[in-house]
Amino acid sequence: MRRLKAIVQYDGTHFNGYQIQDEGRTVQQQIDRALRKIHKDDSIISVASGRTDTGVHALGQVIHFDTPLTIPDERWCIAMNTLLPNDVRIISVEEVASDFHARYDATGKTYLYKWERTPIQSPFHRNYAVHIGYHYPDVDKMRQAAKHFVGTHDFTSFCSTKTATTNRVRTIRKLSIEEFGDELHMTIEGDGFLYNMVRTIAGMLLAVGRGQYDPDSIIEILAAKNRKKAAETAPSQGLYLVEVHYDE
Repeated sequence: MRRLKAIVQYDGTHFNGYQIQDEGRTVQQQIDRALRKIHKDDSIISVASGRTDTGVHALGQVIHFDTPLTIPDERWCIAMNTLLPNDVRIISVEEVASDFHARYDATGKTYLYKWERTPIQSPFHRNYAVHIGYHYPDVDKMRQAAKHFVGTHDFTSFCSTKTATTNRVRTIRKLSIEEFGDELHMTIEGDGFLYNMVRTIAGMLLAVGRGQYDPDSIIEILAAKNRKKAAETAPSQGLYLVEVHYDE
């Protein structure tokens, strides 16, 4: 039995999130269906680094699965992509140690959030960036606020009240706001993220940029450990899982 690690990209627009559910189309459902056809075995399952919500995209989701097959690593992409829908693609596959775990061995993740600053949003961009509209934010203020998130904090104020874990301390390693023409990008890297944490931080930074909060208010909101103190959660279509980090 071999354990394989795969990098997966998907357009989350028409998925009810990553994880298999009782109802609705999910990314894992499509991947496991392809694996079961290849193996002719309905017991085959994949394990991902984590789940993503409805509408969220991935440039570098990581999964692992076990296989008794001797298909060469370079042929797995062809075999799986032939069976997968066009909005999911396996980018690479490699054999890893038998104890590798896509979720538990992850040491961090990087996410990207995209806003579009145009008077009218193209209909072709509506599922891949959040339209800011006419009220463009002050980017310098967003950058000032972003500095307060970097480091180790209790992020209770910046995650969903439905978050299951009681340990809400996480470390943000990097957080940047960059301009690319009409697009504004937030890139965030951390050792882990709570439910809706990245989208809540994105919503908070936009609110600061629009003058609804002072950049230094982040300090008080983090200390409050109260979700009601922070801004609204940003929409899902602007969010991308860019990379999952592992030790060498």
